[in-house]
Order: sequence, then C-alpha cells, then structure tokens
Amino acid sequence: MNTLFVLLDGASDNPVPQLDGRTPMDYADMPFLRSVTKHTGVTDGRGYTHLFLNEFFAGEPPSMPRAALEALGLGLSMKNRTAYRLSPALLKDGMIEWAYNAHEFCHILIPKVEEKLWMLEEYDPEISFFLNGRAVLTMECEEVPDLPSPPVPAPFVEVPGKLGEMVMAVAEDLNGITNYPWGCGRLGKPSRPHACLGNMTAISDSPTPLGIFASFGHDFRLIKDMDKRFPAARNALDKGNVFLHMDEVDEYSHQRDPMKKVKVLERIDEMMEKNFSDTERIVYFVDHGTSCVTGEHLIMEVPFMTSFDIRSENGGHIPTGKVVPTIMCR
Repeated sequence: MNTLFVLLDGASDNPVPQLDGRTPMDYADMPFLRSVTKHTGVTDGRGYTHLFLNEFFAGEPPSMPRAALEALGLGLSMKNRTAYRLSPALLKDGMIEWAYNAHEFCHILIPKVEEKLWMLEEYDPEISFFLNGRAVLTMECEEVPDLPSPPVPAPFVEVPGKLGEMVMAVAEDLNGITNYPWGCGRLGKPSRPHACLGNMTAISDSPTPLGIFASFGHDFRLIKDMDKRFPAARNALDKGNVFLHMDEVDEYSHQRDPMKKVKVLERIDEMMEKNFSDTERIVYFVDHGTSCVTGEHLIMEVPFMTSFDIRSENGGHIPTGKVVPTIMCR
C-alpha cells in the first residue's frame, strides 16, 4: 500500500494577533486533515526546504548547494557548470531587500534579465525562470561567490565578475530591482534515500524539492497550478509513494498575509478530501515555520501527522532523519 507525503511548506508560525492570537494552522478550518490524522509527532525544522527534505528522506543534509539542486529540478545541464539561484530583490540604501511582491513586476524583470544575458555569453549561460521571476542560471564558470540569502534583508554585497555586472545593469534599468544570486555551486555526491521509500514521484511547483528527488534518481513533475497537483498525485500514487508539495503556504507567509495563508490551507484541505478521501496512508508534515508577521523563516520544532498508527509514542519527538524509517517500518 503506497503512502502520500504532503508537505505544508512553512505552515508552522507564531501566534498572529490578526487571528485572535492563534497560528494560521490552528485558525484554519481543515476538517479532513483533523479527521484522518491518527498520530501526531514533532521533529526539528530546518532553515530551508532543501535542507529539511534531504535529511527527512535520506537521513543526512544535502552535499549540493541549493542552486545546483534546483538546476536538476528544472532539467538544466550541470556538466562542468556552476549554478546560481536568482531571486527578485530591491537594491536600496546599501541593502538587499528580497521582493516577495515580485508577482507585481516579474513581467518586466524577466525580459530585462533576458535582455542582459549577452553580458555572460562567454560562459554559455542557460537560464530557466519559475515562480514570480525566480530563476536558476547555469554557466561554464568556476566562480562560486558566498552571497547573502533570503528571506531576511541583508547589507549589499557586490557580486564578482561579469555576473555582478549583469545584476547591476538590470538594477540600473529598473530603479534598483534585479535578480540577485545566492546558493551558488556545483553538483556533488547525491544522498541515498531511505530504502523503505521504494519508488517515488515528487510533484511541486518549485524546483527545490524536485531537485532533491532528481538527485535521488526518483521521478518528478513540475506543476505550477496548485489544484492540478492533486489529481496528478492521485494518479502517481497507483505506481508508488508520492511527495506532494504545497509551496503556496510558505509564499503567502513571506508576503505577510495571514488570511491568505489560512485560505490556502483551507483550500488544500478541500482538495485533499476531494482526491484522497479513500487513501489509507497519508503523512502531512512541515519543514520550518514562516512568520506571517515578519515574513522570516522560523527555526522551530515542526509537526508531522499520519493517517495510520506508527511505531512511536503519540506526540513524541523524532529526529528529522529518523521520521521516515519510524513511520514506514512499523
């Protein structure tokens, strides 16, 4: 019998005054989740999704940087190439302000970045855009700069070389808006997933988890529309275990909109009931907290919930790398 793993990305939160002092998860009306989950436990969250997922499904942190994993998830070539994760940002007053409102201007940011790619032509650049102007760039270049990463605003650090010139050229044309690189690096040795997972399919709108599963040698599908992910996951569940990623929960947290976070949690619950009301093995889990008040990631204990009994005391703590073996080997 196959298992569906549902990641509610960044669902944990601090109490929100706007929600009567409750967290979005506590405030949201999620009758399906609450009716089917028989066992609950907690584990240790991580600062980023790729760090958590690799440890959760393989028992160890990833050996590859985020950009390299995301390049795999987007199907970009990485042979003798370096990957750079590009995130929309505003360069202003000596600071990098990560732009989680990029859905408002990505229609001008994307063509501007494409227009400036000629500046990197000696490195044979290849780029792929995804959610709201985010992108992964790969090049035949050995430069791996150590640069600030989101979501917290950071003092500006100049990006070296031709890439830095391109970043600033975009910013000059767009009044400080640009795509700023971080998480840079090359492929490393992939982790070996827990053997109890068997064949698995990952479904997400984000190359971050897809890159993790690509590195495992598992199947993966990038589906942008959230509602379409559920029937795709249902079909894949006939063939093996499935990972289903709900990235929107984290995205609305970064936008500091608690009601959007509540509404998307409720929509997820509706779609889960519609597509998986007869599924016997469901695991809901969270990778980290994301504050609807500050927009920042929260390093905290995070919950997992199962629709089946597991070999652990209910409500107990299990180390991140041991959750899957514990719940799958009962």
